[in-house]
Amino acid sequence: MIHLDLSNTKETAGVSGLIEGKMKKKSIAIKLKKRLSAVQVLALGFILLIFLGGALLTLPVFSRSGTSTPFIDALFTSVSAVCVTGLTTLNTALHWNAYGQLIIMLLIEIGGLGFMTMPVLLYFILRKKITLSTRILLREALNLDDMSGAFRLMIYVVKLAAIIQLTGAILLSIQFVPEFGWRKGLFFGLFHSISSFCNAGFDLLGDSLTPYQSNPFVLLVVGALIISGGLGFIVWQDLLRVKKKQKFSLHTKIALITTFSLLIGGFIIFFLTEKNAGQLTEGTTFFDRLINTFFMSVTPRTAGYYSIDYMQMTNAGLITTIFLMYIGGTSGSTAGGLKTTTFAVLVIQIVSIFKGRTRAEFMGRTIRNSTVFRALTLFFITLTLCVLSIMLLSITENIPESSGIEYIAFEVFSAFGTVGLTMGLTPELTFIGKIIIMLLMYIGRVGIYTVGFSLLTRGQKQQAKYKYPDESVMIG
Repeated sequence: MIHLDLSNTKETAGVSGLIEGKMKKKSIAIKLKKRLSAVQVLALGFILLIFLGGALLTLPVFSRSGTSTPFIDALFTSVSAVCVTGLTTLNTALHWNAYGQLIIMLLIEIGGLGFMTMPVLLYFILRKKITLSTRILLREALNLDDMSGAFRLMIYVVKLAAIIQLTGAILLSIQFVPEFGWRKGLFFGLFHSISSFCNAGFDLLGDSLTPYQSNPFVLLVVGALIISGGLGFIVWQDLLRVKKKQKFSLHTKIALITTFSLLIGGFIIFFLTEKNAGQLTEGTTFFDRLINTFFMSVTPRTAGYYSIDYMQMTNAGLITTIFLMYIGGTSGSTAGGLKTTTFAVLVIQIVSIFKGRTRAEFMGRTIRNSTVFRALTLFFITLTLCVLSIMLLSITENIPESSGIEYIAFEVFSAFGTVGLTMGLTPELTFIGKIIIMLLMYIGRVGIYTVGFSLLTRGQKQQAKYKYPDESVMIG
């Protein structure tokens, strides 16, 4: 005979209640996961990372003075680091101690490679099978058309980023170790390598790279890291394929052509417009001027490092810089902005129209109409967003009498392009101004489509099952 002891009813009730509570929490988590689309998870993931970083940076243990940092400034620093921008209301070298700078470096790395890097690394280390929902998130994070190979590409991204950043850290340490000592020099080398590759622009030197105007080695290493980070991981995958006979994809061809065209074009314009080299210190040679001019063409590609004072730049140089900042880097990279491929698709479409063609054609290939429409939409929305931000900031901020609207426009395009270059407005921003710039940095990093889909829809393509009659509209 089986005897059941039901004397301890309180303990039994407690265990059953605990089980029910866990089941409820699990069901709530499952429901929440089902309700959120992939783009919403990405958008919220960046927000959570930003607020976590902001909360940490407010703690007294991370500031040099040992006092708490105002939350708005800590949050601004966290947004700038996660969105790999470099605009700061506080001087990174003077305000934060080594621990605070380490937190900023980690935020830059996670933000630059994408917060999805962490779970992918966990799956890889534990050798667990990746779930379908994670594959969908990876597809959105890497801006891919399908899920095939998304996990392998992310592992490739992590490995490639580690190799490039470690190489950059070693090269920069050659300069920094003799200058600052082993401990500080190695940390400086690693920090600036990560910041350069992730196109963040944060520096621990106090005045970016202006002390190294006459040091081509540092400028060229940082410039190479910026370009490598801004090219995009899909482009690198194409470039480093073992099979030499395999042709590059159209995306890689367009990205490479556009990137090097902008670099060469920017170099020529800056060489002509900044010919007086008034920004360079005494003792710099003509070769130094060439290197600094090249660096001026590289850094607006969402990097944020500078070797000259932009307050002394000519108007033509400022306009060129704003143009380069707006375009930014390549899709699927650590860079922000409109993106080189988006800009190239618009140019290809315009050229095709003037040739009398109805389709966008380039190098024997036809670009899909959906891609062209997406590029046009991005161009219109992002430009409108920047113009509205300039209008708002012109109301909320104080513009120096010696400066014009370019003082604000420069900062707006720098924030949207996640560049980090400044003419001095950011440290003087009002509370509302800080909010506007933070939103621009967030949208510039996450992407206007991701933000739009996460707010307005569930991020899924919804095509109507019916079509209205066609009718012509006069344009032009």
